[in-house]
Amino acid sequence: MKNGMIVSFEGGEGCGKSTQIKMFKEYLEKNGFDFLITREPGGTELGENIRELLLHSKGEISPETEFLLFSASRAKLVQDVIKPALANGKIVVLDRYYDSSYTYQGYAGNLSLSDLKTITEFAIKGCVPDLTILLDLSFDEGMSRKSKDENLKNLDRIEQKGRSFHEKVREGYLKLAEQDKERIFVVDASQSPYKVFETIKTEFEKRLKK
Repeated sequence: MKNGMIVSFEGGEGCGKSTQIKMFKEYLEKNGFDFLITREPGGTELGENIRELLLHSKGEISPETEFLLFSASRAKLVQDVIKPALANGKIVVLDRYYDSSYTYQGYAGNLSLSDLKTITEFAIKGCVPDLTILLDLSFDEGMSRKSKDENLKNLDRIEQKGRSFHEKVREGYLKLAEQDKERIFVVDASQSPYKVFETIKTEFEKRLKK
């Protein structure tokens, strides 16, 4: 894999991203792939500091400010982590990427998608995913899962935004998938983790053969 590959995982709260990324990591290790796993926001010292601000700040943060903070973290991640890994032929696995901004700050936050796209393209420098896995799950199911894992009072600032916001996030993701069917692969995340992963693995292997 001379030029590397980007695989991003997206989805709403409680969709099972962490579980699927863990299973994907084990699969990549077992099959001898050279890979790197990172996350957004985060992945660099600056990015992790921004993550703390975004997820746990007590004050109000506007969608505009949120997006610019995400973009700053994203630009640093691309420059310091993603581009070097791709240059070394690695598979870069991302726990969220710019599609999250289009949905959370764009569709749900009511920011202009055109404006977001302009700034995003500046930040990512052409580093577009080869495959984006969209784990689709209803808000109720996602929150039900989270409530079993942790006390709801421990939800972060974005998770606490409520049903209306998160239903817009889901709608936004599905609109993006409809617009970019070649890149975004939608998976029914209400299935068992094993079935979800088997679907992801089959699609990933199909992309490798192209």
